[in-house]
Amino acid sequence: MSANWHRGLLADPQAALVQQWLSSPLLVEDLSWGLTDTRVLRLRSLGRECILKTAGSANLHLGREFKAHAGYTAPLLAHGLTAALRHEDRALRLLLLDYLPGVLCERTSSADDPEVHEQAGRALQLLHGQYAKVDEGYEKNFIANGLKWLDAEHRIEPSFVAAARKIFADYRPEPVLVVPTHGDWQPRNWLIDQGKLRVIDFGRFAFRPAESDLARLSAQQWREHPELATAFFRGYGQDPRELRSWPIVQLREAIGTAAWAYQVGDTAFEIQGHRMLRDALELF
Repeated sequence: MSANWHRGLLADPQAALVQQWLSSPLLVEDLSWGLTDTRVLRLRSLGRECILKTAGSANLHLGREFKAHAGYTAPLLAHGLTAALRHEDRALRLLLLDYLPGVLCERTSSADDPEVHEQAGRALQLLHGQYAKVDEGYEKNFIANGLKWLDAEHRIEPSFVAAARKIFADYRPEPVLVVPTHGDWQPRNWLIDQGKLRVIDFGRFAFRPAESDLARLSAQQWREHPELATAFFRGYGQDPRELRSWPIVQLREAIGTAAWAYQVGDTAFEIQGHRMLRDALELF
């Protein structure tokens, strides 16, 4: 086979290891977003397809994927809701997963389908419900990270920056219950295959309060269609949002979205972040 079967998208040691894992691998498609150095490659070997992920050593997302697939995707796997880990090499920064059939929900009618949101609620409950612990320092670190985003490069209006800083300063952190969270639970990371939902991309996996996984949906699909939230909670079993902490979660998520999107050049996502920030500030 060609020594450049990967079209230069992998380093030689990485390509050599993949050839040990797979017989005569063929690059089918480069599915990378292109906003960071994360590579997502669709491969085929002996008629079977898989997904290969890799990223540089400074990329935190791949490390989170390693952690998620090593110990916390089992409840989803048991119901056929996410991809199985086939191989990994943390030194070479490689993660090989089964390929999942389906169409991304984002920008399709499925993104606004109550049945899909109910399935998403059931799936998220499986992820959240497997483990929980009290984290004494989570909210303190959460606020500190929000302030770091405000100190970084962004195009947030100065008056909004000042208002956010005051809210963060006035907030009194408390111990909170944290669970395994996906970190980006929304139609962009949901596949639909013959009516069944599956979940991809654990690059923002971490232990957080359960409500944090609802930030994207609340700012996007649920904003104009509250019936989708109703369907979601029917699947999830309850609404985990807390009156005390939900506004600060929305504020922090908005700031991070606006700043990160600006730094990576995602203009549409940056615009959404600024809208999220306006909405979040109205909660205080």
